[in-house]
Amino acid sequence: METRTTGYTTVEYGEVSVLVGAERGAYPYGNSLLVRGAGESLVIDPSLSLVEDAPPADGVLVSHAHEDHIAGLSSYDVPVHGHHGDLDALRSREVLVAGFGLPPEAADEADKALRDHFHVHGRPDATGFADGTVFDLGGRTVTVVHLPGHTAGHSGFLIEPEGFLFVADIDLTSFGPYYGDVGSSLVDFEASMRRCREIDARWYGTSHQKGVIEGAAEFRRRLDAFAGVVEKREATLLAFLSEPRTIEEIVEHRLVYRPHVELPQVGPVERRTAVQHLDRLMAEGQVAEVEQGRFRAT
Repeated sequence: METRTTGYTTVEYGEVSVLVGAERGAYPYGNSLLVRGAGESLVIDPSLSLVEDAPPADGVLVSHAHEDHIAGLSSYDVPVHGHHGDLDALRSREVLVAGFGLPPEAADEADKALRDHFHVHGRPDATGFADGTVFDLGGRTVTVVHLPGHTAGHSGFLIEPEGFLFVADIDLTSFGPYYGDVGSSLVDFEASMRRCREIDARWYGTSHQKGVIEGAAEFRRRLDAFAGVVEKREATLLAFLSEPRTIEEIVEHRLVYRPHVELPQVGPVERRTAVQHLDRLMAEGQVAEVEQGRFRAT
């Protein structure tokens, strides 16, 4: 059943309501969840769409501390929970902005955007959960599935008895995995994708454009394509390193963003992404530092 409400479209999956944000949840919007039990209800990842039209809930779960997943938090004067790995950023906008690893002027602009556009003011009252924490709503449970890599605390949620796995920003988009923040990890992201692949669910919910995928086989097909973007980045890097290159040259060549994209975060994200791939390729013996600060494929 699908109904239209202000700011989002509600689609029901048993007692799980997916609140689909504007533009199919594309950034800066997102898809939130409302999960109802016999005793309590929870909202997961209150997006921008929930700033002016928030459904009532007894608590809020946050998959990770990024602005598009917490913009609607100001609508809720109820307990807020996030993974211990992201708790400081959830509690403090200053910590959240620092985690982007931007130069000072860009960091100031980001802070202003978080405050004015995303309504992020920090939730010092937020409490932490861990992998496997279970929230019992009465006849319905929400179990934390820690899926780090995008952020240190990035988590999914398995909702039973529906068999609905919310995978947050393992979002299956063509952009591919994002592991460009200060606390991000390529290795952890890949392990998290493998963990998702092993979970049999009826529905898999994403935070952004791809919405809800039905069936494990279709989810795994799309997950493999999503993970394949990492392999393409690595192949692009190895081809570029057919002759010695510096990290700055790799940043300019770009592994993540398309050439026309001009945003303050492009340089820092490209640099952190390149370094993580270089570290791995050097450990595998596929790349060597042939002279100080210059790298070449072996």
